[in-house]
Amino acid sequence: MTVLAFIFATTSVPPGKWPAFGIMVGLVWVAAALAGVGLGRVFLRSLIALPFIMIALPTVFTKPGDPLFDLTFGLFTLTGTVEGVEFFASVMIKSWASVTAAVVLTSTTPAFQLLAALRALKIPQILVVVVMLMYRYLFVLVDEAQRMMRSRAARSARVGRGSGGSIVWRAQSAGGMAGSLFIRTMDRTERIYMAMLARGYDGTIRQRETPPVSRHAVAATCLALALFATVAVSARVLM
Repeated sequence: MTVLAFIFATTSVPPGKWPAFGIMVGLVWVAAALAGVGLGRVFLRSLIALPFIMIALPTVFTKPGDPLFDLTFGLFTLTGTVEGVEFFASVMIKSWASVTAAVVLTSTTPAFQLLAALRALKIPQILVVVVMLMYRYLFVLVDEAQRMMRSRAARSARVGRGSGGSIVWRAQSAGGMAGSLFIRTMDRTERIYMAMLARGYDGTIRQRETPPVSRHAVAATCLALALFATVAVSARVLM
């Protein structure tokens, strides 16, 4: 709940409200430091947001406003605007802060507790089950891939440097392995699903009851929600 509130508050801050963005980014990195998961690790994992952030890059040139710079590509000239740069920078900070908060959450909370939280938030049962099975059998997929890698290494003697084949040969080998891995994974998932049906699987995953939330956790959550709401409202009214 706290992470969802943080993401909602961060995305609701209007573009160009740099003090509010600074507060939200500072809060998430303070949380990362207090969690003790390693700031370097959190930073590296948060870089997964970069490809999605770059989708907003064209707004630098498409958003109307005061011209800031020009980029010429042959017969075409792109004009970047102040408003476009401001909007893109705001999207970048919002996305990065939100992903960082999610990284801190997944680094400090076991996966099955997160799934229990999804059920508590009344997320549709089918979605929770899909996420749970995907998480469980991701390790099966990794195990299959490692077995194939060991098998290839055992059948491919390599004597001396530079004898590992050309780039084209390696690409063909990797493509063949990917196709084989897909087929083996599909076959194994069918066997797993049939075994689950034989054991009485009816579309739900039965787990122990989630322990009640303590008063300290409720108080901390309320305090965090109040802080996020204050920053978001202040960004719209005062900053």
